[in-house]
Amino acid sequence: MAERLSEVMTRNPVTLDVNDTVIAAARSMRDANIGDVVVLENGAVRGVLTDRDIVVRGLAEGKNPAETLVGEVCSRELTMFAPTDAINDAVRIMREKAIRRLPVVEDGRLVGIVSLGDLAVDREPQSVLGGISAAPPNR
Repeated sequence: MAERLSEVMTRNPVTLDVNDTVIAAARSMRDANIGDVVVLENGAVRGVLTDRDIVVRGLAEGKNPAETLVGEVCSRELTMFAPTDAINDAVRIMREKAIRRLPVVEDGRLVGIVSLGDLAVDREPQSVLGGISAAPPNR
């Protein structure tokens, strides 16, 4: 079982700028077969945008995805960790704050992201979430 976030994180996550459109985000997620992107502003992490954010904060509010910027609909209250931080610490914080994704930052630069699924694959591979998260994506 892994001990540090660097052992389970997804390296080089897909990123977009705060000024990119929601439609660009949706296409990036589709093309990479993922459900989230990290939102940057001048290279610094400013948010995480999920497919759910697009639906709830964008489409359900009647916003035009071709005109709405990701910075307007992304989650901005972030908890970030370093790659050397302990997985147990990340798990505790994710439970306390009901967080599903944690950007991993080193020297102010995004180096990865850890999802609930990443942790399930490492900690509980036989669980339903672990099994689903380890399975190849379907299209």
